[in-house]
Amino acid sequence: MDNASRNKKRILIFSIIPFLVAVPFFTGDFILRLISAIVLVTYSAFIIFLRDSSRADEQFDEAFATENSTITSNQYSSDEIETDEGEGFTIISPNKSREILTASDTAGNISTQSQGRNFFKSPDLKKEFDKIATEQIPDNIGNDQYFGFALEKILQVVKDAFSIHSALFFWYNPKSQKIALEKFASSSGDIIKQKFDIEDDVLSKIIIKKEPEILSDIVKNAESDNLRYYTAPQGIKSFVGVPLYYGKSLAGILAMDSKENDSFGIETIYSLGRFVRVISLLISLFEEKHADSKADKRLKSLLDIVANDNKFENKAELFAMIENSVKRLIPWDIFSFVFYDSITKEHKIAKIINNTSLKYIGENRDIDLSGTLVGRAIVEKTPVKIDDTANETLARFAKDEDITFGGSFLAIPLIYDGHIYGLFCFDSLKTEVYSNADLAFLKKAIKIFSYIIYSFSNQAVLKSLLTVDVETKLLNGKNFLQQANSDLLKSKSVNLPSSLAIVKIDKFIDDESLFEGNPFPKVLKSITVAIREATNKHSIVGRINRDVFGIYFFNADSKDVFLWAEKLRIKIARTPVVVSTKQTTYTISVGIAAAHDKTDINELVENAELALKKAIETGGNSVKNI
Repeated sequence: MDNASRNKKRILIFSIIPFLVAVPFFTGDFILRLISAIVLVTYSAFIIFLRDSSRADEQFDEAFATENSTITSNQYSSDEIETDEGEGFTIISPNKSREILTASDTAGNISTQSQGRNFFKSPDLKKEFDKIATEQIPDNIGNDQYFGFALEKILQVVKDAFSIHSALFFWYNPKSQKIALEKFASSSGDIIKQKFDIEDDVLSKIIIKKEPEILSDIVKNAESDNLRYYTAPQGIKSFVGVPLYYGKSLAGILAMDSKENDSFGIETIYSLGRFVRVISLLISLFEEKHADSKADKRLKSLLDIVANDNKFENKAELFAMIENSVKRLIPWDIFSFVFYDSITKEHKIAKIINNTSLKYIGENRDIDLSGTLVGRAIVEKTPVKIDDTANETLARFAKDEDITFGGSFLAIPLIYDGHIYGLFCFDSLKTEVYSNADLAFLKKAIKIFSYIIYSFSNQAVLKSLLTVDVETKLLNGKNFLQQANSDLLKSKSVNLPSSLAIVKIDKFIDDESLFEGNPFPKVLKSITVAIREATNKHSIVGRINRDVFGIYFFNADSKDVFLWAEKLRIKIARTPVVVSTKQTTYTISVGIAAAHDKTDINELVENAELALKKAIETGGNSVKNI
């Protein structure tokens, strides 16, 4: 409103006053004079009241503006103010044309706020933060330990976030009806990992009701009865616990306690519900990872069997293959391999791998078919799975065994074509380790082991029926000793001298990277030919072991045999053997023993082996006589 309009209004208002003053002079009526005086007084008072009120408001506005000058100056700049000047008051309004903040505006505000805050930055702040944020996971730990590491960190976060005394996580096993303390973060040192039976304490109520529980004022006498995870009183006043579900089953409990009364409420339960959900997701992720890892290990274990061209020349090689393969099949603390000897028709403990310091049964023990778990598996031709051997009345292998510890036990028979050729037995110190899924997997995977042991057993039976060695066509060890013993008795009866020579191939480098294949077969063939050419039809020649030969000389003393052995040693040492593109020579060591009226071939073999040992100790490529 402009000044001219305001002046017109003022003139109009004040022109009424002269009119009211003039009324008494132009009338003689007393009533009109009285009315005019009253109106004049009222009108004048009204004008004076408005004027003073306007001035008071103006003074108040100025005082308010003075006290808040800092805020006003920050909100409005000199070029952003619009003013309306009126009588007695001023209107200040921001410039409404600016609807956004520029980068300079925000930078200025942040700078102003930063300057007003005193923040102390520790010199080792980054070092300590990196130590926490990049904490290394321990090496050589399993998947369950990975989960335990993550769970421990979550519990520490819960403890710090709620400023409590202890944060704890319990597993619940519905089969055994037990609650087991898994991990905890606590200010107390009076907590140990242990298992609890379901009773009427607060943890048991969470399991039974499957709902959260809160205790707001725990009396001193009731603390030990409700909080059984402490070994000594702590002065706990408040407790809260919530159930953890995995899938549709109750799997655990997340709990907290405090030394203050009424520390927890409904909002705490909701917050713990979010932590519980995170833990259940971690369980799912770790279980999936563990399943993949376990499947990879099992696959690799089976592939290692079929990938290698193993001939299993003897039981030691067969047992070594089994030991290497079962390491990754299922978890175990003690592994036992029960082997069925097709020749003696007996089941014996052929191999034991004990990863504990506990006393266990020894190798080469016969299996009692009655009154034992393994015997029942053999008789019934079915696997035997025991979740807790402490509750089992039957022994594992033999009635007189001295095995006192408990745990889980699993025996899987190796069946091929309806016959049992052995058993795999697994012991674990933990109870309920082997699941039905593990059993189903082993029943399928065990077939390849069954076939391998079946083939080995049949080969052993066939070899026992043969009189010659398959590779060299010489007498095998068993028949060589039989015929040599027969000739030893003949020489004794006709009083003729006889001697025994044992020839061993000296050790040589059989690295496949150097020879592009195993050189032993060609070396064996070359030395076999040399021995055949050096002996006559009156001598008995046999292959006693993989690289050991025996030659029994009828009607020959040890001096003559010594000369024969020296010629053979020199001939073999000078005969090159071609392996792939390389040509090299090999040597032998020979031990000789004279019969000297002996009638037992085994005594003669022992003397010859002593002479052979002396020849080897000199560095090989030598002949020794005894």
